[in-house]
Amino acid sequence: MGTTDAFRRDTGRAASPYEPGGLLDVLGVAAVVLDQDGRITLWSPQAEDLFGWTPAEALGQYAARLMVDEEHVDEVLDLFVKVMSGGGIWAGTFPVRCKDGSRRLLEFRNMRLEDKDGGVYALGIATDRAVLRDVERDLALSLRLVDQSPIGLAVLDTELRFVLVNPALEQMQGLPARSHIGRTVTEAMPFLNTQEVEANMRRVLATGTPMLDMFHQGPVADPALGIRTRLVSFYRLDDPAGRPLGVAASVVDVTDRQRAADEARRRLALIADASVLIGTTLDLDQTARELAEVVVPSLADVAAVDVLDTALHLGTAHADDPGTAVFRALAVASADSDDAVRAADPPGDIAQYDADRLVTRCVRTARPVHLPRVTAEDLPRIARDEQAAELLGRAGLHSYMAVPLIARGEVLGALDLKRTSNPEPFDEDDVVLAGELAARAAVCIDNARWYQRERATALTLQRSLLPQRPTDLVGLEVAYRYQPAGSAGQVGGDWFDVIAQGGTESALVVGDVMGSGITAAAAMGQLRTAARTLTGLGLDPAQVLHHLDRTASGLDQTIATCVYAVFNLGRSCFRVANAGHLPPVIVRPGRHPQLLELPTGAPLGVGGVPFETVEVPLAPGDRLVLYTDGLVETRDEAIDDRLQVLADLLADAPGDLEATCDLLLTELREDDAQDDVALLVARVRPAES
Repeated sequence: MGTTDAFRRDTGRAASPYEPGGLLDVLGVAAVVLDQDGRITLWSPQAEDLFGWTPAEALGQYAARLMVDEEHVDEVLDLFVKVMSGGGIWAGTFPVRCKDGSRRLLEFRNMRLEDKDGGVYALGIATDRAVLRDVERDLALSLRLVDQSPIGLAVLDTELRFVLVNPALEQMQGLPARSHIGRTVTEAMPFLNTQEVEANMRRVLATGTPMLDMFHQGPVADPALGIRTRLVSFYRLDDPAGRPLGVAASVVDVTDRQRAADEARRRLALIADASVLIGTTLDLDQTARELAEVVVPSLADVAAVDVLDTALHLGTAHADDPGTAVFRALAVASADSDDAVRAADPPGDIAQYDADRLVTRCVRTARPVHLPRVTAEDLPRIARDEQAAELLGRAGLHSYMAVPLIARGEVLGALDLKRTSNPEPFDEDDVVLAGELAARAAVCIDNARWYQRERATALTLQRSLLPQRPTDLVGLEVAYRYQPAGSAGQVGGDWFDVIAQGGTESALVVGDVMGSGITAAAAMGQLRTAARTLTGLGLDPAQVLHHLDRTASGLDQTIATCVYAVFNLGRSCFRVANAGHLPPVIVRPGRHPQLLELPTGAPLGVGGVPFETVEVPLAPGDRLVLYTDGLVETRDEAIDDRLQVLADLLADAPGDLEATCDLLLTELREDDAQDDVALLVARVRPAES
């Protein structure tokens, strides 16, 4: 339907009283009536404005003589005869002479009139041709703009009924103009909540103040168009005299723009989440799980993180090897597809993929592999075997991509992404986003794998330096434990030792080198070796700590705490010295465990601070508990409270020393403990044993 159709009005309505300022006033249409002889019998005010003669000057005059040049008189008389004889309406452009002697080109409409007595007259209406052409041009331009505008436009009258709808709005609404014209918004669009819309229109009609760029979201007549987002503006339309004619509405469909903005925000939020959620620990498996969980379901329905086995062993991952690629699966995450999860390699498994597999191509070329539309022929190149391909097909895999995990110029593995329930295929923007996430995660994975190697090396070193199960000790039975830090922590410098000195004496040592990693483990090894050597000399505990302090001072910035105790069976006592360490606990049958009050002393490596030996009597059945701070320290509890918890646990500890160690570690250690722990429990044997 064109604009002309859309302008149809209800012609049965009564016309409003004349008020100046309308279109006819703009055109200045003049009316002149001639009798059958060609004399002027009626002369309108507009005629006076147009030609210059007053009614007194014009009435009774021959029109041809008054207003027509001599050269056009015969032509005018012929036209006059034709009109008066019933020749119909004559329309055209004709030059006339004005009172001031000027010549003006006018647009005429001339027709014959009859009165009730059969008298015949000629009516002529005229307007300035230039003014008329300006109005016609403006109108044509307005109609063309309305028709061809990409913005939806509508005009409603003062009763808020549609009188114009342009093609753009027809398309936006999925509703033709004929379904709008003559109807209110509520009548034309019952699928919308139109109360607010009509209330806003009435407000604009009453005040004349436009309402601009109002956000509106809702359905349209055509369900296939879905929910649309629009910016709607209302303006009041006034005639030249300022009288309201109705309301104009402009509608801009911003659905695609809104979706693009939402998508951009989603991508930025995903990258921000990845920055916070990936790499929270230095645990390789945890880092891989964090990556997989971040992208599901925001980017993919199924995600898998696979690392080249050579990269895990810190060999160079030769992705350009023309042969197979060996991967170790680290993590799988899924939004809702069990079949797709079963098709993936289980975390921890090793899988070997041939060169024709897409994930192999991804790590070989160090470039993303993108299949927007997955066909049945593509499934064998994605899945590990035929059964997995069948599972992926059943899960509805329709879009796939794999992006390489590259850190410091080395390809570590691939991030494998699939869409099953999300109907949209991966696009190029998704590939860029996945690449950004993979790049961030790859650095975390690389850090984790190097840390894993260092931690394994330090742990191996530390375990090799710790004592094996000691030989039988005179008068003592012992149990001990060493636990490294949780998965997120590093190997520290905690150690213990049990040394039989010969005769009736045995030395017990627990120490903690500050710091972590290989450096702390190596320093621990040197201090342990020094302590064993000094123990063989039969020195007093304070003297042993004095020499250990000198040894620590010789190591590069090494600080350590230590408790050194010597049990003497003959004297039934412990001689103990402390170098800045937490106090031992003595547990006597029938009494509540007690924290030994020892001179704290300074940590080893401070230098120049004396140590003091304290003698503690022990009876058969008494237990001495030595430990490092990793057993009791937490982030949010005071150390005194934790020491009290330790004493309370020992009060109810079982008689078996091994069970006691297990109890303390179970109750006091956190799963993600950031520090390692050494624990040593010694009990004086009964005399009969």
